[in-house]
This record gives sequence, structure tokens and C-alpha cells, in this order.
Amino acid sequence: MGDKPPGFRGSQSWIGCVEASLCLDHFGGPQGRLCHVPRGAGLHGELERLYSHFAGGGGPVMVGGDADAQSKALLGVCLGPGTEAYVLVLDPHCWGAPKNPSELQAAGWVGWQEGSAHTPGAGGDRKLSNTCPRRATRRLAPRAH
Repeated sequence: MGDKPPGFRGSQSWIGCVEASLCLDHFGGPQGRLCHVPRGAGLHGELERLYSHFAGGGGPVMVGGDADAQSKALLGVCLGPGTEAYVLVLDPHCWGAPKNPSELQAAGWVGWQEGSAHTPGAGGDRKLSNTCPRRATRRLAPRAH
């Protein structure tokens, strides 16, 4: 794609939300919306927007920050009364042979977490960004150069 130096290919370096958006565009995938969350805001202020994304048929949301420990994939949002909210989180560091959902949950790779776990004071004081892919209307295929 040309956005990384030649030594990046084959390295163990990670890509972030910006690069994920570039990949969606480059490979003709669904259009992605890149959203930056203000430093210190955490995900809590984004939960209604994320809920609407999933309710409208949007796919998993990549969340990243300025630390690898903040990387996650959001698979759903549950809004309760008042400020009660939960997010269905998939740890992108999951590796190995595919397992059934019960095993993934028992191992901590996927599960519901309180929305407040992603707010300031709970590790949410760092910079965050997320990529919300919109519904695909065509098959993924590399674009001709």
C-alpha cells in the first residue's frame, strides 16, 4: 500500500485504526469511519454511537490507543437504564486454533465488560481511536494498481 517503510512487511509490528481504515479502502472493503476519542474521554461518550453502529448492521469495531494493551475489537454494545452499559469485547491478541465460544469466554478472550471499565480513571485516560466499518455492499478484492 506504500504507507509503511519497506522493512515493515514481515515484521511483528502492529497496525492501528488508521492503517485498518487504509486497508479497508485499499482492498475494496466496506467503507470505514475513523473516529478519534478525545484524550481522557474513554469509550463511555461513544457508546450510543457504537450502539447505533451495531443496530444498523455494522461489523466489529477496531479500537486502538497509544498503548498495545488498549487494542480490542468491539462486537456489540448493551445500553441499560441510566448510565449502565456493557460492551462485548474480543481480545485481538487471541491466537491458536479456533475454539468454540464457551472456551473463548472461559479463557478471557471474549466477554461482556462494563462500559465504565473504558473510562477515565480506569485506564481510559490515554488517546483512543476506533474504526467502524460500514456494511459491505460488495466482495473484498484487491484494487488494481
